[in-house]
Parts: sequence; C-alpha cells; structure tokens
Amino acid sequence: MLARKKMKRKIVKIDEKKCNGCGICINACHEGALQLINGKARLVSESYCDGLGDCLPECPAGAITIEEREAQAYDEEAVKKHMESKKTFCSDDTMECGCPGAQARTIEKVPESPLHGQPVSDVKSQLRQWPCQIRLVGPEAPYLDNARLLIAADCTAYAYANIHKEFMRNKITLIGCPKLDDTDYSEKLGDIFKRHEIRSITVLKMEVPCCGGMAYAVKKALMESGKLVPWNVVTISVDGKIVDE
Repeated sequence: MLARKKMKRKIVKIDEKKCNGCGICINACHEGALQLINGKARLVSESYCDGLGDCLPECPAGAITIEEREAQAYDEEAVKKHMESKKTFCSDDTMECGCPGAQARTIEKVPESPLHGQPVSDVKSQLRQWPCQIRLVGPEAPYLDNARLLIAADCTAYAYANIHKEFMRNKITLIGCPKLDDTDYSEKLGDIFKRHEIRSITVLKMEVPCCGGMAYAVKKALMESGKLVPWNVVTISVDGKIVDE
C-alpha cells in the first residue's frame, strides 16, 4: 500500500508532560483519533484527525493544542471504518461509547459461607451529613467548618466494600462522577475551600481514566483558592482493591 501524501494542515498536538491520563478527550474525539497508551493520550493516526479541535475545550489539563504542520490528509472513509471496528455500546444499547471505563467485564467472586449460629454484627453508616452529592452541597454548609473531607467518585462506594469504616469514618463525604455530571467541580470545591478551614482532603477514585477528573478538580480548586490543605489520592480497582495511595 502506498503511503498517503502529506500536506500542510492543522492537526492536534498533545503535550504528554501536561496530560494527566483522564481520558476525557478520548470521548470528545468523534473520529477516534486519540487513544490512551501507557496512561497518556496519543494521536494514533494523522489521517483520523480532522484538525477541528473538538477535544481542546474538554482537556482539563490544557495538554492539547492545534498546530499547523506537514501531516497525512484527513481520510473520512478510513475514519468510518476505524469507528465501526472499535464501536462499543453502553448499557442502554443506544449510545456509542469508546470509554475504557464503560467496557463490560465480569468480576468473579468466591461465595461466602453463612455463619450458622453466629451473630451478624451491625454495619453502621458513617455518613455524617446530607446532602452528599457535590452538586447539591451548599458551600456555606456549617458541617464543612474544620472538616476532614472525603471527595469520592460514585463508583468507589460499590467497588470497595469497607468504604464506610476505612474512608468515611470521621469525615464529611462529598460524592460525584466527573464523567456523567455536566459541571466543573473545581468551582464548587474552590468556593468551599475559600469559605472554610479544611483540615485534610482524601480523594477516592476508580482506576478508570475518566476518574482522573476528580483529582484534577481538587488540585485546581486548591490552587485557585490559595489554600494549603494536606491531600492525598487513593485509587480503587474495578474488582475492589486499593491499587494506589
């Protein structure tokens, strides 16, 4: 096969030093020109990129720009074939999605034997306030004063069985989904940080790329608020294990 002729045109450029691997740009690119490789967004084929930059405003780290250089011409037919070959469907069978976090997988669990004749201990909720959704929490809420915050991605509560005892205990819990919530958490969190003295922040996220947006929002909010608050990030695997802290 002959190599496609190159031409001078606009095409995306990714600064890997800035890329945080959140994966948001992957879904924003309707041509499938971007993929996560070794935790970084990469342009997989010049001929897939139309140079229009739909991915630019979606990148929370500002790692994507448009440059003009010699590149393979945009190939619409190649894009159609490429998208057809990588097509996956979300649970409602109507929305195409190529997000790694939406890939279906089965997690095998060993059934637990019932404890015959033994008392079952009560597991008590450690939720200390309501509401707990980031979008619903008022920045002026009094329970935020001198709080230790747990800022958690929704799915962590279902993936990690002991979340109440190990992470929520003695903390104010704020939850959200950086992929599905159509909002910028950093603005709300920044307002909270400015209004209150926060003692510490624990970010609990899943290992899937889009969850990186949770940690990025906290980092951005801290920078914009000018507050120095100790914080750490804990990552949970889809099978319920702590993989990084």
